[in-house]
Amino acid sequence: MSNAAAVQKTDVVLVGAGIMSATLGAMLRLLQPDWDVMLFERLDAAAAESTDPWNNAGTGHSALCELNYTPQNADGSVDVSKAITVNEQFQVSRQFWAHAVENGVLDDPKDFVNPIPHVSFVHGKDNVTYLRKRYEALRDNPLFPGMEYIDDPAEFTRRLPLMGKGRDFSDPIALNWSEGGTDVDFGALTKQYLNYLSSSGAKVYFGHDVRSLKKQSDGSWNLKVVNNRTGAKKHINAKFVFVGAGGGALPLLQKAGIKEAKGFGGFPVSGAFFRSTNPELIAQHGAKVYGKAAVGAPPMSVPHLDTRVIGKKPGLLFGPYAGWSPKFLKEGSNTDLFRSIRANNLTSLIGVGLTELGLTKYLVSELLASNAKKVRTLSEFVPEAVAEDWELITAGQRVQVIRKKGVGGVLEFGTAVITAEDGSIAGLLGASPGASTAVTAMLDVLKSCFSKEYSGWEPKLKEMIPSLGVKLATNPALFDEVWAWTSKTLQLRDEPVAEPQPEPEADAQVADSAPV
Repeated sequence: MSNAAAVQKTDVVLVGAGIMSATLGAMLRLLQPDWDVMLFERLDAAAAESTDPWNNAGTGHSALCELNYTPQNADGSVDVSKAITVNEQFQVSRQFWAHAVENGVLDDPKDFVNPIPHVSFVHGKDNVTYLRKRYEALRDNPLFPGMEYIDDPAEFTRRLPLMGKGRDFSDPIALNWSEGGTDVDFGALTKQYLNYLSSSGAKVYFGHDVRSLKKQSDGSWNLKVVNNRTGAKKHINAKFVFVGAGGGALPLLQKAGIKEAKGFGGFPVSGAFFRSTNPELIAQHGAKVYGKAAVGAPPMSVPHLDTRVIGKKPGLLFGPYAGWSPKFLKEGSNTDLFRSIRANNLTSLIGVGLTELGLTKYLVSELLASNAKKVRTLSEFVPEAVAEDWELITAGQRVQVIRKKGVGGVLEFGTAVITAEDGSIAGLLGASPGASTAVTAMLDVLKSCFSKEYSGWEPKLKEMIPSLGVKLATNPALFDEVWAWTSKTLQLRDEPVAEPQPEPEADAQVADSAPV
């Protein structure tokens, strides 16, 4: 058989079985069901890297509680513009999820999203003053309905018993409390998407590593894919490629050689969480509570004490504790960072190394921190914390974006979509609020990469996302409408946190039965 005959042709290749590729795959199947879609994942399971529920905090990032989205200005006022943008993006995700549930793309929403209050927590006189100003800046915005300001110790303890017990309230405290928050198991959501893809005719391959990408004269891409178990090779020709491989996205985009990826670098940051499955502790806490980041700490290191709901079973998580590793993936290689260095991004990397000395110092201190010191950090949230109730688990690896700026580079803590000029390939770099805003990010990919088809897709997209193209913050009536619809469809109305249940037996996944 000739090499040409051995090449398999497809319309779309998705690289990585995480939330980004799964979201884009589901959207494309709904918009263009006649297209052939193939997905390749290097690991043997779906959502096993950053999307795994214990590799992230599962916060439905809508800026209800995350204080890094509401910085204080030099004049003492609070800038809420970033919070409004992030909240708008999360409302888009909620709408797409609700549409997917109504149309059989997703199954029981309780498997992946549950109502959990989102709470901002500060202590100290100056921080309490800041939180009051934050509340005043947000309380009348339609996207932040019912936000409460609480500074009474008794009410604090009533709502957050685990955090109030043993606390010295001579140090002033304050909360911003939003009842409409969510906990999201992005791993379960991704698996439901992939099951839909498999059942609708897409081919999903686990244990397959995309080793190379080469642009063809007709604008398509040839990919070499290797079966990690057998060593067998596949040669794929795709009209469009999306690289949603988490920390592995940058190296693949570099291999593709597109000019848009030049100058970009990656700064890997690892992390860990304390996890408790002690039923007595879990019963004393029912919220996601975010504090303020330590001086010099990156935004992703904001401390938070979270109720998690995984497999319909509640748990408790605190962190993150930042660390450092040269790996770009949790299951990656210690050579990842060094292999990503190119002549076109070297100055960016050096520039960030010189300007981010405070971050470097912070990461070194975190790496050297003992378990006892980590427990002392936890005690700021849980005053009577004891080490025996908590186990330290390794979180997912995050690769922050380094972007060329001037003669040097700048470190960014958001997400960036990189798209080739001809729209034939795209990839997503960065981390938080990533998964929560996946639908918005993939809409950007659709608009940039499928300009000829997009106008024809818009009526269908409006069915999926009624607020498409509209700012809900300035359209309170439409916000109320989509909020009521998504809350009902996703079963988020007046639902208590799930009670502990026996561990369910593992179900076979449709996606796991795809060709390998």
